[in-house]
Amino acid sequence: MLKKTALSLFVLSTLTLSLAHAEDFQVLKEITNKPTQLKQGPYKGNYYVPSTLQTISWGYLPNKDAKPVLSVPSGSTVTFDTVSHEGLLEDQGRDAEKYFKSKGVSADYVLDEAKKITGSDLAHDFHKDGPHIVTGPLEIRGAMPGDILKVEVIKIEPRVPYGVISNRHGKGTLVGEFPKTAQQNNPSKDHPERFGNVSVFTPIEKNAKGDYEGVIKTKSGQSIRFPLNPFMGLMGVAANTSEPVHSVPPAMYGGNMDINDLGDGSTVYYPVQVPGALFYTGDSHFAQGDGEVALTALEASARATFKFTLLKAGKDKIPGKSLSQPLGENAEFWITPGLDEDLDEAMKKSTREAIGFLNREYGIDEALAYAYLSAATDFEVSQVVDKTKGIHAKIRKADFKEFSKD
Repeated sequence: MLKKTALSLFVLSTLTLSLAHAEDFQVLKEITNKPTQLKQGPYKGNYYVPSTLQTISWGYLPNKDAKPVLSVPSGSTVTFDTVSHEGLLEDQGRDAEKYFKSKGVSADYVLDEAKKITGSDLAHDFHKDGPHIVTGPLEIRGAMPGDILKVEVIKIEPRVPYGVISNRHGKGTLVGEFPKTAQQNNPSKDHPERFGNVSVFTPIEKNAKGDYEGVIKTKSGQSIRFPLNPFMGLMGVAANTSEPVHSVPPAMYGGNMDINDLGDGSTVYYPVQVPGALFYTGDSHFAQGDGEVALTALEASARATFKFTLLKAGKDKIPGKSLSQPLGENAEFWITPGLDEDLDEAMKKSTREAIGFLNREYGIDEALAYAYLSAATDFEVSQVVDKTKGIHAKIRKADFKEFSKD
């Protein structure tokens, strides 16, 4: 068994070696420090929202009283530069540059926004507040309660060639079993080791096919390699409340749903809760297994581009005719989430949503829809670690070719 010093040197050397493969990676730096419409460059014509101290909240979602950082018309394409919370939290020292430098990352590969956030006096309580850095909100002009906000996910792009996977005491699937490192008294950002939490720094590298994959180095020197599937874990519209809205549990307004099927090319439909809709995003993931069992996915900063279309109640076609909670779709599936603190209840809610959707969208008798789901639809566990657990049905579109309308 390696001694502690030797092990530390081994970990640092393997991480530095891994990051050497990232030399051809172009870090996606902030385009401009103010929300605006871009007049030049590859995103010309897009609206743009950076993650600055003026455009983010830490641990909470926008509510009905939140002031929009930008207002756009329906039909707009908007690019968000988001910042992951991993590497910035108190149990990692709340010093982005120091934390990532300890993992072999050069200063040029640490986002300036991350450095500014951790170096600021922005309040954040590790034990009370949510962990997420939330960017927004964005006002969609003319949006009113009763409307549906259609959000097309155009592209999710990694901003940096690394991320972090974390497991924390009191969180995750195996609470009390993991982490195996003991907690100590008086943990703080100045003594992050006292939290006893585990964060696995995970670089991304190109494989032989030229595709990026996550790389977890083991003590033996061998690597675990897995494909990336970038998506935004947190997307939604403002809740109709003046109370603070914690960023962890998802709800009918969306938020931290962590559905890994909602990446590039997918679409999410959100029932508008407040005037202007007030869309926000964050919690970008490079990859996530169904369940997200340890607590986090491979969390890392991403650039997210969306197209926003307002569907007016009583005028525009809405999938399923009416929605009381988010509905997702991608090229292959309709996706109906079920959310509840009890996983069994989340399963029931997802099933009811799927039956109702098939009945309203295709006119299928509810009993036949139930039978179809039992025979042909997979229900996947979105996550079991966000206080409110999630299960989502994946209804295969190809099974309904005969129902297609001109």
